[in-house]
This record gives sequence, structure tokens and C-alpha cells, in this order.
Amino acid sequence: MEHYKKLALAYHKKGRPGKIRVVPTKPCVTQSDLALAYTPGVAEPCLEIAEDKEKVFDYTNRGNLVAVVSNGSAVLGLGNIGPEAGKPVMEGKGVLFSRFAGIDVFDIEVDSQDPDEIIRLCELIAPGFGGINLEDIKAPECFEIERQLIDKLDIPVFHDDQHGTAIISAAALINGLHIVEKNIEDVKVVFNGAGAAGIACCSHFITMGVRKENVILCDSRGVIYKGRQAGLNKYKAPFAAETDARTLADAMVNADVFCGVSVKDVVTPEMILSMANDPLVLAMANPDAEIEYNLAVKTRSDIIMATGRSDHPNQVNNVLGFPFIFRGALDVRARKVTENMKVAATKALASLAREDVPEIVSRAYGGQQLRFGREYIIPKPFDPRALTRVAIAVAKAAVKDGVARNPIADWEAYAVQLEQFIDPTRWLVSSALREVKAKASPRIVFPDGDSTRVLQACSQLAHEKICKPVILGDPKQIELLTQQLEITLDGCEILDPRTMDRELCAKRFYERRQRKGLTLQDARVELRNPNVLAVGMVHYDQVDAMISGALHSYPWTIRPALKIIGLRDDISSVCGIHVMIWEKRTLLFADTAINPNPTAEMLADFAVLAADLASSMNLVPKIAFLSVSNFGSYRNEESQRMTKALELAQKRMPDVQMDGEMQADTAVSPEIAEQWFPFSKINGDANILIFPNLSAGNIAYKIARELGGARSIGPILMGLNKPVNVLHRTATVDEIIDITTLTVRKWQKEKANTVPTC
Repeated sequence: MEHYKKLALAYHKKGRPGKIRVVPTKPCVTQSDLALAYTPGVAEPCLEIAEDKEKVFDYTNRGNLVAVVSNGSAVLGLGNIGPEAGKPVMEGKGVLFSRFAGIDVFDIEVDSQDPDEIIRLCELIAPGFGGINLEDIKAPECFEIERQLIDKLDIPVFHDDQHGTAIISAAALINGLHIVEKNIEDVKVVFNGAGAAGIACCSHFITMGVRKENVILCDSRGVIYKGRQAGLNKYKAPFAAETDARTLADAMVNADVFCGVSVKDVVTPEMILSMANDPLVLAMANPDAEIEYNLAVKTRSDIIMATGRSDHPNQVNNVLGFPFIFRGALDVRARKVTENMKVAATKALASLAREDVPEIVSRAYGGQQLRFGREYIIPKPFDPRALTRVAIAVAKAAVKDGVARNPIADWEAYAVQLEQFIDPTRWLVSSALREVKAKASPRIVFPDGDSTRVLQACSQLAHEKICKPVILGDPKQIELLTQQLEITLDGCEILDPRTMDRELCAKRFYERRQRKGLTLQDARVELRNPNVLAVGMVHYDQVDAMISGALHSYPWTIRPALKIIGLRDDISSVCGIHVMIWEKRTLLFADTAINPNPTAEMLADFAVLAADLASSMNLVPKIAFLSVSNFGSYRNEESQRMTKALELAQKRMPDVQMDGEMQADTAVSPEIAEQWFPFSKINGDANILIFPNLSAGNIAYKIARELGGARSIGPILMGLNKPVNVLHRTATVDEIIDITTLTVRKWQKEKANTVPTC
């Protein structure tokens, strides 16, 4: 613990103290920028807003800004430690809002225990915010503060300690009962803790379908029963039960569900043993649960257990709620958070937990194989799908309830927009998915049937109907691997290369290469290699495309494609292109994988191929030929070669914007080009960068990925007669799916002759 304390203190103190800062979203590097950002330019939006206050959402960050307000009176498990001591928690909330939902936060610590003062403060600051998150304010004051602010303000006000815990735990309730096949209206539920979270959980569970007469609420004095006088208030009294039970132990007898938001070690093994069969125990006291996890599961083998801790299964973590709930509420400019919006969030989380878990989530949790069941009833916080599922559900409920001032018309487009908050590559892949699912699905062969990553990817590709995977491998081995992975290959075709008829491919391969040293017997031997066989299947139209390389080196994988399929008639060399994606920019880097020292003619080919790929991605190509010089400022062999490549490419694509040779900063910074090279033929910044050699391209994409914050897809192989893509050997499941999706999209566009011929 002492070591962890030192780590935590160093984390908060090192460098710039704290965890958050304010970062400008517009440039302010020139006198012109300053004049627009402040005086005199700032007067223009001020005047617009003065005429119409709703325009504050158009000209300021109000629509994406939340105030996290606290007086530090009920901080975590620390109690009333005051506003200063509570500030690290409020900053932490800001980090989570930003990281998980792209929402900006100002944390506001209030030095007051008076509810009226806190209410008045929130009223006064409300015009600057899109929503208010009340945090760590003790009960019962928190109830009145929230109630009055909801009535007085026209922006969402949400006390996370109440509703966040209730929403997440209710999702666990739904899924836990689903697993043990119990009906929500029949179960007996015991709550321990009658503060903000306990009362909110009790109320929300009843909203979700638990019968009030089946609920027993306990506080530090025991059961809240009809006729009890001591320790009651108007918030506890409505839950007083008709029961003879007086202690928590009494209440637990034959209970189906325990929901704890109280203190550690209040539940004993004897209490767990007294519960009904297949008990669901939500022991959420932090940092230590009402009963320790290992003790509880040792006591009952049929228990489903959830806690507030990340080191045990089924963590009830509020980060699954508040960022996504506010995201949906802000995006429709909701006037408040309604009960239906909370219900929608609960149902969305419960539904998500029952879906297959993507590899990116398993990687975030040390490679755990997560599957819906007793140890996985709630999604993980790092599941990128939680944002879209919850935010959309909340936004739709707000529209339905009539509290949305800015209803969303296109929900699919909104989903793509949301995905960009977490992963910029999602915009590109999601837009591709929307297109490929609406069109014919190609048969794509995957020769690496021994790869677990390939099998996982094929399972998802078939399930999503992105393509029809054809997997080459030993069927018995593949079946064993799918059982270990707990996946199905429904919709996939599995072919054993050892029993396939390869003679036709061998004869055609021989005919193609007989004057290049290949005998018929050589062809038969080579086709025993699944990778070579897959290439032959593509070339002879037995399948539509191939994705390979998960188990072998890039050169080993690509050579058969070059030998058998060959190049496009108008191309002299294949090219490997990486798609590099930032939050607000997408660039194509060529060549990053294949040609060490390309000629001018080859570089022109790369430009043609990159333009084809950009067009298939619905990007308007703008090509920069990069070098050490800007437009002849330094003459050497390389700069002259890039200039010649530009001339050749212009002849082949006269309508495409391109220029060079130029330095990289000139290509990607319109300000530099406008100031120093106004004659540049590229309008704005380039989106395709042609590098002078392989070293430059490979180094650039790796630096951009590792240090520049870019996400990458690739290398995407361009220039062959048929669609083939070669993975890098460490490609993840998500990367295999991404490259396959773009391959399908390009195949569909070429099949429909919609990709321009350059």
C-alpha cells in the first residue's frame, strides 16, 4: 500500500500538477488569429448571441461543456473532507468525461454546506454550461439540490452518485437474472445503505420492474419497516416495508438479490448462505465490498458476484454511465435527464454485455477472454461500443420524451460521429461498413487457418455480413481452436488444402511461369502452400479476394501474388499504402512497405494507386510529392526525381490536385504554402504523401503512429490485377477486420466501375 501511495502522489504531482488543463481549439499564432480570437473579432459572435441566446451553442463550447460541482461532503469512501481535498476526484471526473466521451469539463469546488447556496451557485453559472454533474454531495441534501435544479434549469442536471450507480447496477441486475432464469417481478431484493446511491438504486430497480412489496431497504439501524420512527426522513420513508425482519441478517433470508452501497464487511458468509438459490450479490461499497469477493464465491458456488473493484469480475463502475449519458443529452441539447433516459441507458448496457466482446477490450484487460456469463454481466469501461450504444439510447429517449431542443435526424451518421471521440479510425471503417453491408458480399479467402486472430476476425466478418470468409486449414484443428476461443464460424466456409483439387490451378500456374523456370511438378509442389493456393484461387476466380500474412513475413506472403496474379496493365510496380488517421485529418502514405528506391515512373504509379484508394474511401485526392527541398530550392537527384514523377503523374491524372517537390510541412500545413508558396496547385493541405524512398515512408508512418498520435490501417497493397492484401505479422483482430472491410469496399466499387480509371 505504501508503494501504491507513492505512485499515486507522484502521478498527480509530476510535471504540471493535477490531471487536466484548458487547451485552445483554434489557432492563435499570428496577429490575425489574435484579432479573431479576441478583440475586435470576438465582438461579432457576442452580438449574434445577444440577439438570439440559442446561438451560444453555435459560437462557443457551451454545448460540449459540463460543470462538475461538489462541496466535498461525501467523497468516495473518505466522507466530508471538504472542497480542496475533493478536487483531485473532480479533476478525475474531468479526465473520464474527456477520455470516454470527448466532453470538456470545468470542475467547481464549492466551500459551502448550505444546499441553498449550492443551488444558487449552479443557477448563476448555468448559462455557461451544457450540463451540470453534481458530485460527492452528501445525503439528504443532495436530493433537494438536484430536485430544485432540475425544476429551475433548462440543462441536464445529474447527480452521478445516485443515478450512475443505479443505472449500472440495474444493468447487472437484468443480466444476472437472465443468466439464472428468474423474473424481475418475482425476485426479493435487499438493499443495504439508504444514502444517495442506495435510495436511487432502490427507486431505479422498481422502475425497471422489481415489485415494491418485494423490496427491503436497510440503513445503519437495520430494516426500514412500517412503523419505525428512528432515523427516518422523507426520502427513506416511502420504502418502509411490511415485514417482521429487523436486521440485515433477517432480511437476507431467501433473498434473490443483495444490493449494497454501504460499508465493508457488513455481510457475513452466513447471510450469503441464507439467500435463495443462484443469488445475485452486488456488493458495491468502495474501496472494500460489503463482503470480500473471494470469500463470497468460496461460500456459494452458485453466486453471481459484482463489486465496485476493478480487480474482480463484474465491476460496477460509474464511468459506464455518466460520460455517455451526458454525451447523448448534450448532443440533442436536452433540457433535463428523464427517467426514460436512465432506463434507456440501463437497457443499452445490459444488451451490450450479451454481445461478443471485441479483441481491443480483451487487450485492455490483459488478454482476458470475456464472454457473457456469471463473471461478465456488465460491459467493461474500455469497451468502445459503450459510447455509441448508451449515448444513442439516451438521445433517442430524450427526443421521445420531448426534452430535446436539437433532435437528431440521421442516427447512423450520429453513431459514426460518436465513434470518432474514441478512435478516429472508426469514422473511416464505419463509413465503409455502412456501404459494404448494403451491397454484395465477396468471398474472401484466408489461408492462415491456424491463426486464432484470423479465426476471430472471420467469425466477426461473417456475423456482420461484411464478407463470406473462406478459411484454408485443417478442419479438426480449426474446430479445436474455435472451441478454445468460444466462437462460432457460422457463415464461413472451411476448406482443407490437403484434399482440395489443385490440378487446375497447377496447370494454369505452370502455363504462366513455364518460361520462367517453373515445371508442372514445381507448380504442384508450390500449391501445397496454402498461401500460394489462396493466390491461385483469387487469380482463377474461385474467390474474389485474399487476406494473408498473419503467420508469415511480408515478403514471403507477397511473392506468390506477384508471380501468379501480376500487375495492372497500367502499373509498373505494386505499392504499400498506410492510411494514417488523426481526429481531424486522414493522410495516405505511399510507399511504406515494398520498394526501396523507386524510379520516377514508379513514384507516378504510386500516386495513381493512392488516388484510386482515396477515391474508394470517398476522399478527394490531393497529392504532394515530398523531398528535402521546396520547389527547386535544393537540387539533387532525389528532388529532380520527385519533380519528374510529378510531371508523369499530372499527364495521367490532369484533373487531380497535385504538386511538388515539397517538404513535408509545406504539404500538410496550408499556412506555410499560402505564405511562402501561393502558386501551389494544392488547395489547402494534401491528403496523399508520396515519399522519395521506402525508408522515408516507413520511418514517417511509424513516427506518426507512435509519437504523433495517429491510428493506422495498412499496409494496403495496391497495383495487383486482383484484390489481395497482406497483413503485417502482428496485425490484431481489429486490424484484420479493418483491412478486410476496406478491401471489400474497394472490390465493390471496382465491380460497379465507380472508381475513376486514372
